[in-house]
Amino acid sequence: MSSEIYFNDNYRDLSQQSGISAGFQFEFSCQRCHDTWRSPFEGYAGARMAGWLNRGASAASGLLGRLGGDVSSAADGLAGAGWGHARDTSLRRAVATAQSHFSRCPRCTSHVCARCWNAQQGLCLVCAPDTAAELAASRQRGLNDEVSERGYAAGRQQGGGVDVQTSTPLVCPQCRAETHGSRFCGGCGHELARQNHCTGCGGTLPDAAAFCPDCGHRR
Repeated sequence: MSSEIYFNDNYRDLSQQSGISAGFQFEFSCQRCHDTWRSPFEGYAGARMAGWLNRGASAASGLLGRLGGDVSSAADGLAGAGWGHARDTSLRRAVATAQSHFSRCPRCTSHVCARCWNAQQGLCLVCAPDTAAELAASRQRGLNDEVSERGYAAGRQQGGGVDVQTSTPLVCPQCRAETHGSRFCGGCGHELARQNHCTGCGGTLPDAAAFCPDCGHRR
């Protein structure tokens, strides 16, 4: 059997190397929706045995002295020496099991879960989106686009009646209240929008003028 392990890097190593709860476990994730699947936990007998020996050696240290420490160190050494091989073996088993939960897309090479796999096309849903879902999404986009265009057209029509020549301060010069573009201040009633062009001849009117200086038309 080859010592190489083939899988994407979309997994986390949850293994614990030391202690009586030492063991191997790996978490794999779908590269489309990011849902996860965890391999069954596999205990690491070497580290567990070392943990029990360490506890026994610690309890008997008063009687065994240096011998207790030597036993503890030897147990840790054996557990550490076998860790790498045991982890790789466990990872191979986890990958073999994970391959039944994930499919590898031949187009983009992503590993995806069953919910993100288009079995009919043999591709992931990124490369081969679901037809019914795409149809529903396209209809909604078309509906939104049509409503947006009609709303824009209605706004243009309403905009034809807005006076864009007369400037209106956004803050009342009298009471400093916000005006929101209105003709009169809502706080003090001050007139904000004054006609700057004569309605008679179209000439420019001074701010304080009551009559047009060019044609005499009343402001």
